[in-house]
Amino acid sequence: MIEAPDLSLAALAPLLFVFGAACVGVLIEAFWPRDSRHPVQVAVALVGTLGGLVCTLLLAGRGEVTAAGALAVDGAALFLQATIAGLGALALLLFAERALDPARSAFVTSAAVPAGSPRDRELATSERVQTEVYPLATFAIGGMMLFVASNDLLIMFVALEVLSLPLYLISGLARRRRLLSQEAAVKYFLLGAFASAFFLYGLALVYGATGSVRLRDIREANLAEGTDLLLVLGLALLVVGLLFKASVAPFHTWTPDVYQGAPTPVTAFMAACTKVAAFGAILRLLYVAFGTAEWTWRPLIYGVAIVSMVVGAVLGLTQTDLKRMLAYSSIAHAGFLLTGVLGLGAGGEGSGLAATMFYLLAYGITTIGVFAVLTLVRDGDGEASHLSQWAGLAARSPLTAAVMGLFLLALAGIPLTAGFTGKFAVFRAAIEQGAWPLVLVALLASAVAAFFYLRVIVLMYFSPPAADGPTVGVPGLPTTIVLAVTATATLALGVLPGSVLDLAERAAKFVG
Repeated sequence: MIEAPDLSLAALAPLLFVFGAACVGVLIEAFWPRDSRHPVQVAVALVGTLGGLVCTLLLAGRGEVTAAGALAVDGAALFLQATIAGLGALALLLFAERALDPARSAFVTSAAVPAGSPRDRELATSERVQTEVYPLATFAIGGMMLFVASNDLLIMFVALEVLSLPLYLISGLARRRRLLSQEAAVKYFLLGAFASAFFLYGLALVYGATGSVRLRDIREANLAEGTDLLLVLGLALLVVGLLFKASVAPFHTWTPDVYQGAPTPVTAFMAACTKVAAFGAILRLLYVAFGTAEWTWRPLIYGVAIVSMVVGAVLGLTQTDLKRMLAYSSIAHAGFLLTGVLGLGAGGEGSGLAATMFYLLAYGITTIGVFAVLTLVRDGDGEASHLSQWAGLAARSPLTAAVMGLFLLALAGIPLTAGFTGKFAVFRAAIEQGAWPLVLVALLASAVAAFFYLRVIVLMYFSPPAADGPTVGVPGLPTTIVLAVTATATLALGVLPGSVLDLAERAAKFVG
């Protein structure tokens, strides 16, 4: 007789809100009149994500395992779920920008039309609005929230696919530069399939070594029987699959092309939310399942952290496209985040977990803000992403240049910004666990990476504007809200980060 698992609906409330909104969005696509569908889809998606955010806040301080032990509703999961839901809501607002001027929307009117065809050129100025992106993005947010709470490798794999498949689709829905967008989607899909295969094969090896896919059972088997070669190989393959989603070098090759080709709101969504989800899964895997076998994963993380920081910082210097530059910035920041992962000591003690969660929040907020500014600077072909087009921007729009400068300084880790606080936290956690050589490499990489952030600021303030330079659009209400929230949070987490750091510390004490 098969017994139904015990389910705590209260513990599952954040996931139920988000997945429920995604399902409602699918029904709206099927039955709601097209002319009035867009505002309804925006409202449903925002209600789902903000409802999930509120539920995580109401569950704060709670720690339990539900769904027959497959999901862990603990402090770390709730903190990361709240981060994903909040950043997801901001990204959805960027999706909704220019609803009153559909011809300037970031999304193609009909994805089924061949790129470059007469029908495609005709639809480029159509008044129709793409609405399928909202349930797709909501499903991705739900998959990310499930990903960081998974206490079972099979559930983690299912969550990985739920968050990935919608991203493959919406990456190819750019209104302009259609071929580039479709190429990015295909590349992301193919490489993502390889990463999923690595994860699934690693899962099979871990099951063969321990007889279970539950993280706690894997930990207990590791304690009882010791670490064997099969388990080490399985762990390595699992981590490779997760490092791909986190865009960590050398598993980063998809990142620059997808960041450049995807619609900018989708790039912001991937850069912020997917990073949080991937690192949340890495932290849970290493903390819960392999925390007592530190030697098996520490050298691996040490090596890829150095590679990621060096690749991101050095190749970022050579970029002339702002979106590709931010892609390499993301790769470098993934290396900085891995220094926080190394702040997890044997058994999981140390401040690395709290520091990494804080860094993920700070980085996600700043990244959403950067891409929100990028959507405002436009030329005849759409968004002006080439660096030369940003010359003299301060003379055209001082406020836009100032906000962009704030976000770039935060990404560079300048004091009194969220980026500085996040880097300080993860570097300190790594030093506490003896990884000071890695911190030295991180400091050098930060200095190199600061150059390409400051280069944009110098262009905006100290270069003459081109006569035929791009225009700076007036942000609509959705983008205005995003810029206000992200700029305020970037300053607040840099000047007064204590309360959020304390919250992360408390959340890190209730894991597993």
